[in-house]
Amino acid sequence: MATVIGQDITIEGEITADEAVVVAGTVRGKLSVDGPVTIEAGAVVEADVGASTLSVGGTLTGNVTASERVDLLAGGRLVGDVKAARLTIADGAVFKGNVDMEG
Repeated sequence: MATVIGQDITIEGEITADEAVVVAGTVRGKLSVDGPVTIEAGAVVEADVGASTLSVGGTLTGNVTASERVDLLAGGRLVGDVKAARLTIADGAVFKGNVDMEG
């Protein structure tokens, strides 16, 4: 089961979760998840994100730490540093930052 942050919802602060999180709205602060995080097209995240996997279809401004992988989807935008074992960047995605793939 996933926790969904809907399109019309804005959350400011620190979010922690043990299950998947899907962001369709706006999150500002910090997002720490033991499972996968999906940032849907149109969503805005201004936060540092820690997750097992991260899929970015919207806009993410912040540093990312993923234990497995980060997927930047077509139309997605990520501004910040990424630390992950794997990173994929689709055609049409925008990325500005540094990547650390050690580990």
